[in-house]
Amino acid sequence: MNTKSTTAMPDEKLKKAPPEASEANKEFTPLLQKLVTYSKLKISKPSIKIGEFYGAPGAGDSRIISVVSTLMFIAIWAFVTEMGFIDALFLPSPVDVLQKFLDIASNGFAGATLIEHLYASLTRIFGAFFFACLIGIPLGILIGCSYILRGIFDPLIEFYRPLPPLAYLPLIIIWLGIDESSKLTLIFLAMLAPIILSARAGVTSVRIEQIQVAYSMGASRWQVITQVISKGALPDILTGMRIAIGFGWTTLVAAEMVAAQQGIGFMVLNASEFLRTDVVIAGIIVIGVIAYCFDLFMRYLERKLVPWKGHN
Repeated sequence: MNTKSTTAMPDEKLKKAPPEASEANKEFTPLLQKLVTYSKLKISKPSIKIGEFYGAPGAGDSRIISVVSTLMFIAIWAFVTEMGFIDALFLPSPVDVLQKFLDIASNGFAGATLIEHLYASLTRIFGAFFFACLIGIPLGILIGCSYILRGIFDPLIEFYRPLPPLAYLPLIIIWLGIDESSKLTLIFLAMLAPIILSARAGVTSVRIEQIQVAYSMGASRWQVITQVISKGALPDILTGMRIAIGFGWTTLVAAEMVAAQQGIGFMVLNASEFLRTDVVIAGIIVIGVIAYCFDLFMRYLERKLVPWKGHN
């Protein structure tokens, strides 16, 4: 009797089990199954991340606040200028600046179109930036890894780093003349020091456990530098590149003071001599927008190349 009861129990469960579950599973296609799984994950995923509101500095999306604050600043600027509180010679209205920008874009200014001015400035900036990264990143990593190189290059870098570019501009003109090489050299020197120092700081931020593990697994010194230290220093290197491009834009105006015929900095300087404030502000806005777009691009690269930054 016991054997019959035990064998009958599974048969009764199978008879009582509804066939809807098995039939429903057969009806779902692989695409629908993926959609159902994805929706379940989204629903079960917590809406509040750990530490988002409790101790995470700067957590939250600030894009809406940035847009609103920018529109408020423009509205205040328009109100102050349109009501006549500030003379147009010192601060033209946003409408006047926009009209002048459109005029420069179509008719040009100081013997060149806006595209020609942009091309000249961007060639100088990113040409110097390329060579500064090509030299500064490896040199900074090697300085951080070798006390001999640190002793050789540290005094030179720390000596010229605080100097304003206008201080050694006459010396560069004496050495290289007034052609494009002097402009590129001036911007290059302004960018080089931040990149070297950031790469060196990145080397010191690499955890010693990672280096020891690489050595214990048979890696050579060169492999440790290229595969462990360089990748560990990448967050600081990208930050240094962002700082360097800012120094490059501030140096651009000084570089285009030297016998330049085209460039955004040259356009701003030329307009300031004739008290064309609208052209000056238009040029400043162009420089700021380009620099901000490059900074956004560097942030995007940072998210893609170093997704572990900020996470323990």
